[in-house]
Amino acid sequence: MVKELLVKIGLIYKQLTSRDFKVLNAIEKGMRRYEYVPLELIEKYAKMPEEHVVLVLSKLHRLKLVKRKTIAGYKSYRLTYLGLDMLALKNLVDRNVLVAIGDRIGIGKESEIFKGIAPGDKPVIVKFLRIGRTSFRQTRRVRSWADKPILDWYKQSKIAAEREYKALRELYRVGALVPAPIAYSRHVVVAEYINGVELYRKPQLPDPEKVFWSILDTVRIAYRDVGIIHGDLSEYNILVSIDDWKPYIIDWPQYHYRDEPMSDYYLRRDVEYIVRFFHKNYRVRVSLEDALDYVRGEDEEG
Repeated sequence: MVKELLVKIGLIYKQLTSRDFKVLNAIEKGMRRYEYVPLELIEKYAKMPEEHVVLVLSKLHRLKLVKRKTIAGYKSYRLTYLGLDMLALKNLVDRNVLVAIGDRIGIGKESEIFKGIAPGDKPVIVKFLRIGRTSFRQTRRVRSWADKPILDWYKQSKIAAEREYKALRELYRVGALVPAPIAYSRHVVVAEYINGVELYRKPQLPDPEKVFWSILDTVRIAYRDVGIIHGDLSEYNILVSIDDWKPYIIDWPQYHYRDEPMSDYYLRRDVEYIVRFFHKNYRVRVSLEDALDYVRGEDEEG
């Protein structure tokens, strides 16, 4: 079972029984059709007597794993992100991917990052995608995969996790500097732990120009070999290993395909951020056009 290292998630997970997970799974199944799932449908999917389901739902509500609402006189329920967290963690534990969840080590606009332990005491990163309902319209505008109006917060988060895992898998396979993907479940991605520092903290790099070109190498591999563009690249999603000073590009769920109409815009924006950051902070002087030519492979033409 996941160890109680992060107080809230760990303590809640340890309180849950197989019966609790049956009800959580039933609500998740019902949410394919309903935003709030009617009580009678939860009973049907969980295959449990009404009085047992009611007791479990009371516990889950107290633990803030579900929300409830009365609709047309009928009690109905939906998962919260915390409820979805429990289902994802249970799946990862059952698959022997994860044995412990530790402290939160990072937080972004749409994700939370925790340190975890895999079998063999191997440190890993556990990333929870949390695409908020308040940013729903915005995510639909900026993500090519979020153009269906029926998508809600947890469906978007699940799609984002799957996209990130698959992108990391393809990038890692062809030698890009990204964390090695291990597994994903629902809205959670488990990946290799990089003992590093975020580039935005401006670490004292022994060879800034080498780091700069290594970043462009990964952008180039993504563009030419995998056919994708990060789409949101900046100093905030680059980790520099303090063991060998290699830069790893993280946060890939919003990637764009190379053949999309706006691909040149996203590629130019990504590269421009990196060129500008290294010029300003490390005095690495490479023109934007030269950097773009390198990423596209135009430096090899002729």
